[in-house]
Amino acid sequence: MSELYTIMLAVLAILAISGLYVGVTNDAVNFLNAAIGSKVAKMRTILAVASVGIILGVLTSSGMMEVARSGMFNPGLFTFHEIMILYVSVMFANVILLDIYNSLGLPTSTTVALIFSLLGAAIAVSLFKIAGNPELSLGSLGGFINTSRAMGVISAILLSVIIAFVFGTIIMWLSRFLFSFRYFKMFRKMGAVWCGMSFTAIAYFAVFKALKGVLAGTAVYAWISDNLLISLLLCWVVCTILLAFLQLFRINILRINILSGTFALALAFAGNDLVNFIGVPIAGLDSYNIAKAAGSTEILMEGLNQNLPAQFIWMLLSGVIMVVTLWTSTKSMNVSQTEISLAGQGDDMISGELDSNVFSRSIVRASLGISNFLDRVVPERVKEFVGKRFEYEDVEHNGAPYDKIRAVVNLTTAALLISVGTSLKLPLSTTYVCFMVAMGSSLADKAWGRESAVHRITGVMTVVMGWFVTGIGAFIIAIGVGLLLIWGGTIAFAVVTVACAYMLIKSNFLNAKKKNAMPEAATEEDSIEGVIAQVCKMMKVSTQIYDRTLVAVFKEDRKALKELVRESNESYEASRQLKYTLMPTLRKLKDSGLELSLYYVQVVDYLSEIAKALVHITRPAYDHIDNNHKGLSSEQTDDLMHINDAVADIYGNVNRMLTKNDFAEIDTVLTMRDELFEHIAETMKSELQRINEGVGNTTASMFYLTVMSETKTMVLQARNLLKSQRYFLEHAGVAKTWYRK
Repeated sequence: MSELYTIMLAVLAILAISGLYVGVTNDAVNFLNAAIGSKVAKMRTILAVASVGIILGVLTSSGMMEVARSGMFNPGLFTFHEIMILYVSVMFANVILLDIYNSLGLPTSTTVALIFSLLGAAIAVSLFKIAGNPELSLGSLGGFINTSRAMGVISAILLSVIIAFVFGTIIMWLSRFLFSFRYFKMFRKMGAVWCGMSFTAIAYFAVFKALKGVLAGTAVYAWISDNLLISLLLCWVVCTILLAFLQLFRINILRINILSGTFALALAFAGNDLVNFIGVPIAGLDSYNIAKAAGSTEILMEGLNQNLPAQFIWMLLSGVIMVVTLWTSTKSMNVSQTEISLAGQGDDMISGELDSNVFSRSIVRASLGISNFLDRVVPERVKEFVGKRFEYEDVEHNGAPYDKIRAVVNLTTAALLISVGTSLKLPLSTTYVCFMVAMGSSLADKAWGRESAVHRITGVMTVVMGWFVTGIGAFIIAIGVGLLLIWGGTIAFAVVTVACAYMLIKSNFLNAKKKNAMPEAATEEDSIEGVIAQVCKMMKVSTQIYDRTLVAVFKEDRKALKELVRESNESYEASRQLKYTLMPTLRKLKDSGLELSLYYVQVVDYLSEIAKALVHITRPAYDHIDNNHKGLSSEQTDDLMHINDAVADIYGNVNRMLTKNDFAEIDTVLTMRDELFEHIAETMKSELQRINEGVGNTTASMFYLTVMSETKTMVLQARNLLKSQRYFLEHAGVAKTWYRK
């Protein structure tokens, strides 16, 4: 056996570890979010329950590895060398796809990526075989490829999205109508029956989805399958009696239910989705062993059609890596936060970072039209009664994005749909079902208020479209990489390996971009510290952008101005994000009085105005140079240089006071501001005089006057911000105080 294949195995092993890390990071949302979103327990308790489910799921894996071995192609028509190229292409394609998605900030699906990467790589290798054999033609491609599996994945996307959303909406509406948000009283009467039904669905899911590979063929499994309705009824009765007994001792059965559902989903995730992460490397190892036993690299891989069980040691190691990732990965928490923010109760759960589009706005308008129609035809008493059932009230008082009733609905509905789909041999996806059920339940729970509905719909559409694009992208990239490797040989393998290694390192270690938006603070002290840090940071950035813009205009540096436009837009977007965090931040500041909140609102508003003024300077500057207009005259340049120096002095003083929280020289800034405004007025008069005399050109003059006007705005708002920041910090007990004149 050539050493090349040993290197390929090593590469597959490294990418398997990376795949496990990425898989858990992206898919942990499926089984964690109900528990995290409802704050049913401490995070370490939730992770411990999920970890046990993962380990048990890995050790009882239901044998899905044949998807990688023979699910998308006929291995008996490929040699060992071709199979190894195929598998390496799949793993490389996944790395490239993930790097692109991370760069664009798009969601991805590991299941779709695996299936379509296998399909694309198999087509690439098949085309190579067809091109090298005159007896074959493109019509022979169908003999190499299993296209029915790809069609199954496409149908899975459509079925999962539509069915899960509809059922999540209906079941949540009925559950909320039964219990309302003030559910304690009704839950004491009906809670055991309702939770018993939920436990039955979760148990059904565990038997027919998570543990199917272990229990299939046993007498118990056969009896349950033959007497399904009786089994479910008995399970419901037993669970109801047991939960009612526990409820007598004031045990929170909702908490037990949610943690049990989390365990079951983690069990299924590890047992069935493991193939997405290690299926291809394990299949590569099996191929290597078959070829090594035969003593030939040209042997056809007919042996991959056999159901070869994965070795226990590899399964155990995979489980350990998944659990370690679950406990240590901060990215998984960020992924969870995306769904929680889309599904959370209240309009302030959604920030302004999700821009709307025509489709989402049309949906909201149509929904409002339907709502208005129902308001006209439904009797007033019915509307009042139903409306009271859906009046939001945080009776749990734990600050959770949604309550435990909705968490149980999310888990139960997802488990039930996945179980039914599995029993009916429908290729439903766990990721799609869990996400869309959560979206449907949040809609039925009236979490989608008019202020956030359009942004939530845009977010959901972005995720759904990301799933579709994943398949297309994985397919195209795998074909390209496969053709490059199969024709390029060892040199191409070395180049692609180095490139993918760089992408992995960059994506996981070097690409941690710092976000400009202020992170959500847990306490009032955190909020105040966040305000101080954000104001100081944005003011320093504004100073630098203004100075660099004028210098770039003087030098007519188009490239620098283009970069400054991007930076000013980012600064404005960051200030815009602060406005969308006003409501949750103000709630944390409520104990300090209304004045503190008022000054915070003013600070945010002044920051936004400064950032907007910067945008109105950098964009015209770039357009002026980009359109190859004549540069500024010597008089205009001299004026702007003096203005720039004065602005630098003012902003330097402002930044020093903001950084030190010492505003003793605030009157100095006021004096400097007035002097600058007088100077700006004089220079503008001089420019208008030059215009009247016909000196210079129109575009340069208009740009010059724009810079002067926006500079006044920047300095004025900086002085206002300094004043409000002083009052804010004094009321917060942070800044030094003195007698106010």
